[in-house]
Amino acid sequence: MKFNRRIEQLAWPAVQAAAALRGSTLVLPIGAVEQHGPHLPLGTDFLFAEAVVDQVLERLPTQLPVWRLPAQNYGFSPEHLDFPGTVSLPAEAMLTNLKAVAAMAAKAGFQRLVLFNGHGGQIGLLQVAAREIQQQNPHLAVLPWFLWSGPAGVLEVIAEPERSQGLHAARLETSLMLALYPELVGPIPAAEELPKPPGGLSLEGAVPTAWNTHWISNNGVVGNPCGANAAEGKVLLELLVQGWCELFQVLLQSNWPQIPE
Repeated sequence: MKFNRRIEQLAWPAVQAAAALRGSTLVLPIGAVEQHGPHLPLGTDFLFAEAVVDQVLERLPTQLPVWRLPAQNYGFSPEHLDFPGTVSLPAEAMLTNLKAVAAMAAKAGFQRLVLFNGHGGQIGLLQVAAREIQQQNPHLAVLPWFLWSGPAGVLEVIAEPERSQGLHAARLETSLMLALYPELVGPIPAAEELPKPPGGLSLEGAVPTAWNTHWISNNGVVGNPCGANAAEGKVLLELLVQGWCELFQVLLQSNWPQIPE
């Protein structure tokens, strides 16, 4: 019988036993339902978060105390609301939902909650959520992790300037989707000429701007998806899965973070 790490498929005594293990950890994949250009599905971010988490958990030794929750599909995506299909929860609703999940985890006795996020537009919000949750649940460690910023070397697969400028539905995400779910990828659009911030300023990075996608892109793509391919996506996927496997093992085999009794 295959070892089952999915909390929603377990009965409560099994959840109680899991939570009682030293270092017990829950992973919540988090994404968004938002436009990803004319060629990628609305669920791109949560599809990526789920796929990577599932492959990581399949590779981890069964004795490591980690389980996953059902994904939170809706996210915080106000920058994409001008495109049909985008659903954006208010920041307050996101915080309320995450606090409710965390309260369950803490009450059950889990020691860690990993917020495994696939949407770059809510990194800051999840960091705020993690701090508030930790204050409300003093014995629960909360780790707000972002899909693309953990494992080393992943972004180097994409050459500059696309590595820095391909912020949304561009070559990186298109290649990964071609590797995971090619049937969901439509015709790849030609690159648009995007406005560039004046010297020293940026959309994201060291000197960022709060931006709406329709200000800078007619089709919802920020970057250049041309040249994306499944082979490149498979390289990205393997780097992500292997890198996160290593990071999860470091976490699960340690007592980090150490929370005072």
